[in-house]
Amino acid sequence: MSTLTAADNDHLGRCIELAEFGLGRVHPNPMVGALLVRDEKVLGEGWHEECGGPHAEVHAIAAASAAGDVSGATLYVSMEPCCHHGKTPPCTDAIIAAGIARVVVGSDDPSAKAAGRGLGILRDEGIEVDVADGELAARARLINQAFRKHARSGRPWVLFKSAMTLDGKVATRTGDSQWISDESSRARAHRWRASLDAVAVGIGTALADDPQLTSRVESVHHQPRRIVFDSTARLPLDSQLVRAAPEAALTVVVSRAARRSAMEALAMAGADVLVATGENEPARVRSALDQLGAKGITSILLEGGPHLAGTFLDAGEIDEVRLFLAPLLLGGRAARDPLEGEGVERIAEALRALTLDCERVADDLLISARLREW
Repeated sequence: MSTLTAADNDHLGRCIELAEFGLGRVHPNPMVGALLVRDEKVLGEGWHEECGGPHAEVHAIAAASAAGDVSGATLYVSMEPCCHHGKTPPCTDAIIAAGIARVVVGSDDPSAKAAGRGLGILRDEGIEVDVADGELAARARLINQAFRKHARSGRPWVLFKSAMTLDGKVATRTGDSQWISDESSRARAHRWRASLDAVAVGIGTALADDPQLTSRVESVHHQPRRIVFDSTARLPLDSQLVRAAPEAALTVVVSRAARRSAMEALAMAGADVLVATGENEPARVRSALDQLGAKGITSILLEGGPHLAGTFLDAGEIDEVRLFLAPLLLGGRAARDPLEGEGVERIAEALRALTLDCERVADDLLISARLREW
């Protein structure tokens, strides 16, 4: 049972707000915020600003130290401090050296190099350590779902995004789908691209739309890796995706059925060609995600189409869903659904969302559903 005070909770809430400034900037590290408090006065605050740069704790200590001695202060941090040497020294060393008396942590770090070790080191040095629980701890975990899934499973966290009509269709019977969603909804999706490591589509979408899959909104700090699931390596060399490689990173996921000559041509054009193995499509999705995770990809925005999205669902690899519901009706038996694949046989087998949220975006309704917590 947590013994945190109302003031502790307020300070940890601020740490979570600070952490979110790192969205889209710190891959593959987690987003972390920190602040130092003594005698109910905030001495300094900071957040992890970029991969390879100082961590949040170091920024907060430096900001506070600029105004004087920080010994005896309490450090609030949204995630357990690191205790290993990576691109930067351990944050536990900086905390001990600063003479901090108490550390209050929002969430654990599930990676193999951490998992409570940092907290044990601090306690061994006589530093009081408190860890949040309940709603505040859940908030601290939720901002780093991609990091946490990758740390625990080795696979990227997957966000499935789609735009559908009131009758649940994503394209007409002729395949026309542009544009179902409002311009404001499409801009929101472009910002999601900039905040995640990669964006993925199937070869059907790539052939039909010839997309760029880049984030085309202002103040973008990161462009995602583009991923095309293309079992037989049909992606044209003159497509926008291939022409932009390797300046804009492109991965083409093929199966063993792909011709070697087609794979070599894509590789020569600058694409990273990845061979997924397995006895069926869901198994090949899991194989691809294992390999992408091993390459450091921690998050994917899955944009479709329906066949690929259904395969991800069958593979059990969709972690969150965001659906734009547009005020349109298509009708038609042959109009496309957002998710195809095999699906389940009984309602009792359906995947139930853990949370469900709705938001108005211009003329659309955005429905967000979290399917798993890591």
